[in-house]
Amino acid sequence: MPLLNKISRPTTSSPRSTASPAASPLDRPTGRGWSSARLALTAIFAVDGFLFAAWVVRIPDIRAQVHASHTALGLALLCLSAGAVATMPVIGRLCLRFGSRPVTVVALTVLSGAVLLPSHAHSVLTLGAALLLFGAGYGAANVAMNSAAVELVSELRRPVMPSFHAGYSLGGLLGAAIGGLLAGQLTASWALACSGVLGALVTAGAGAVLLRAAPSAPHRAERRAGAAPSGRLLPQARLLVLLVGCTALCSSYGEGSLADWATLHLTDDVHASAALAAFGYAAYAFAMTAGRLAGTWLAIRLGPARLMTAGGLTAGVGMLIAALVPSVPAVLGGFVLVGLGLSNLFPLAIAKAGETGGPQGVATASTLGYAGMLIGPPVIGFLADAASLPIALTTVAAAGAGAAALAVVVHRPGRQARGRAGTLPG
Repeated sequence: MPLLNKISRPTTSSPRSTASPAASPLDRPTGRGWSSARLALTAIFAVDGFLFAAWVVRIPDIRAQVHASHTALGLALLCLSAGAVATMPVIGRLCLRFGSRPVTVVALTVLSGAVLLPSHAHSVLTLGAALLLFGAGYGAANVAMNSAAVELVSELRRPVMPSFHAGYSLGGLLGAAIGGLLAGQLTASWALACSGVLGALVTAGAGAVLLRAAPSAPHRAERRAGAAPSGRLLPQARLLVLLVGCTALCSSYGEGSLADWATLHLTDDVHASAALAAFGYAAYAFAMTAGRLAGTWLAIRLGPARLMTAGGLTAGVGMLIAALVPSVPAVLGGFVLVGLGLSNLFPLAIAKAGETGGPQGVATASTLGYAGMLIGPPVIGFLADAASLPIALTTVAAAGAGAAALAVVVHRPGRQARGRAGTLPG
């Protein structure tokens, strides 16, 4: 339990009170912990997923608009990743100085504007520049909103982090569905403009609620994480954050690999129809969303350590089935297991990083996690050329097993205690 919660526990006669005396009324849990701040932050996560999906479904149109080859498009997409990775550590420091919630609102506003830029590019060079800015907004939003979520988890004293990432998944599904339906009706520029306006409106409304519910002390989230005012961590705590970040990397390695290679595995290796192949990835995505919706309930009953360990092993077994059993039903079932297994690894890893290292911990773990999403698809492609795609996909199973092992290590009682205490004096 973060230090601030221990020293500011209510002294009233009700031992079950979950609200800090200094918390705004908007932050006090209502019902099962669905405070106004939690609802607003969930909406912000959904907007983030919606905006990214709105861009993804328009990639073919924008590629044709700039006349990019596959190689040129790949380099342009790398700019998106570069912008995100370069921004994440900076946003961690800004969250420490100004607070996670204000930075979240600003970052989502920037992202809502930046989503318009790719549709106005008319060369690969300008597309790369637009994606660099879009990636910076996306990386900033992800670090800031996860930092705000870690703070709110600490206030509620319930492991609700998976519910925020369920909002992201639902927003992504909604953005992909609406974008697909409008693909034949609106140009890419109009579709992304409408998405950006919707994102800005939701951010304004949800952001107003979130800011009204902000903690009164400017460095409250930092103290909750057990960090000194300087935010510097001793080696034990820094090591714990890196291990948690590696757990996020293992999870996102699987997510990125499945996103790019699941459909091709079904069509080329299992000889499924195009419709069935599309259904295979959809089944994986829905399984991940369902797993995140149930994540809070599971984390309360099993504990984060058991849930992460079980999730990594489930994903590993599911991927082995999907990769090595040449049957369409087996592959579809395997993808569902992978989605369920991976669903809560990343959110719980980010929550653990934030508990240990505050916004800087979130930034470090998010950067490592994003790196996993980047390296997964090319590693799979290289191994598929060297051996075969089914063999290459077994590395996702290995990543799942690695995440399970890391979850056991980072949740050892002795290591947790050292991580929370491992701060240098300010």
